[in-house]
Parts: sequence; structure tokens; C-alpha cells
Amino acid sequence: MILVHLHQLVANPAVLGFFQDQDQNVGFGPMALWAQMGWLAKGVVILLFIMSIWSLAVMIDRYLYFAAARKQSREFAPRVAGALKEGKLEEAVKVADRNKKSHLAEVVTSGLQEFRNYGSGGAVTAEQIESSKRALERAEAIVHAKLKRGLAGLATIGSTAPFVGLFGTVAGILKAFGQIAAQHTTSISAIAGGISEALVTTAFGLLVAIPAVWAFNYFTSKVEAFDVEMDNSSSELVDYFIKQSRR
Repeated sequence: MILVHLHQLVANPAVLGFFQDQDQNVGFGPMALWAQMGWLAKGVVILLFIMSIWSLAVMIDRYLYFAAARKQSREFAPRVAGALKEGKLEEAVKVADRNKKSHLAEVVTSGLQEFRNYGSGGAVTAEQIESSKRALERAEAIVHAKLKRGLAGLATIGSTAPFVGLFGTVAGILKAFGQIAAQHTTSISAIAGGISEALVTTAFGLLVAIPAVWAFNYFTSKVEAFDVEMDNSSSELVDYFIKQSRR
């Protein structure tokens, strides 16, 4: 029985029309897919491409910024600690000024300068310590904002890129149904262009979103670690000021 049905399928090419079309002219290379896309799908691809370039630029910028901050902070911390231990306040300020890319140096410099410039000298007062503490808090807030620069954009791209790709998917499916209605056939060749368009935009949306989400989570964890380091440095510096006031 099965052989009889197979013989009928081979003998009747019209029956195979649903599965193949001798006039099929759908390419699946990058340029062929681009040429076959409608203007709406092309707009989606262009938007996703811009989003990918933006997220890549943020990733590179944050990586270089964090790497420089980490490197300079490792050099800065022991030097400034040694200068303060010896009571060389001016030397500590100079060390901080030489490490401007360090997140710790930026915070500590603000506190040291406020401590040095407050009042007219003499004995260390509670007001002087409190003023230095407020300067440290302000510097921490500023550095925190610098560290997080661009991360909101990564989060936005990571959360919206799949939906932009899904919009292209809907456009591709609508195109496929339009081709079916126009050609009055349900053959694969009639809908191949629309389906390929839908799948490409879906894949591109995910390709843009996944690295952006990964990068956002990675850099956010780095910012949290830097915040802890700045809090600890500020606390240690305030303790140093308190000890100076008791001498």
C-alpha cells in the first residue's frame, strides 16, 4: 500500500507542489536575505544594528574605564596609606592627584583636600571632621554616577531588543500570509521569503539582547564592588581624621 502511494506521488507532480516549487528563487545568504526583506523588516534590522553598535561601544568603554580604575587603585592605596601613616598629608594629596582614573583616589582626594583646607589650621575640630565626611559622601555619589555611565543603556537594549526583533517577526509572518493570498498557494516557496525574514529578525534581536544583558550584570557587579571599596576607604580616612583630632 505504501509503495502504491509513493508511486502516485511521483507520477503526479502537482501533489508535490506543497513541498517544492521548481521556480523557487529564495536565497539564504546575508545579502540575499537583505534584498528579499521588506522595508519594515529592513528598518527593524537597521535599528537592531544601531543598538548592537551602541551596546558594544558601552562595553568597551566600561571595560577600559574599570580596568584603569582597578590598576591605579592598586598602586594608589598602599602609597597613600604609607603617606598618611607618616603624617605626610600633602604627600598623600599629591599621590591622589597623580591617580586621577582611580575611583579610590578621587574619593580620598576630596576628603583630604576638605580636611586640609577647612578652617585656619591648628587643632582638628569635630566640625572639620564632619565637613570632610560630607565631602567624601559627595565624592562617592559622583564617582558612583561615573561608574554607572552607560549601564542604563545596556539594560534598555537588553530588555527591548527581543521585542524589536519580535516586531520584525510579526512583519515577516504578515508578509508570508500576503504572499499566500497573492499567489493562491500554500507552497513552501510562496512563504519562504516571509518566514526567513521573520526568523532573521528574531535571531538578530536575541543576538543583540543576550550580550547586553550579560554585560549589564557583569558591570553592575563591578560597580557594587567598587562602591564597597570606596565606602571602606572613606571609613578608614574618617578614622584617621578622628585619631588626628585626639593627638
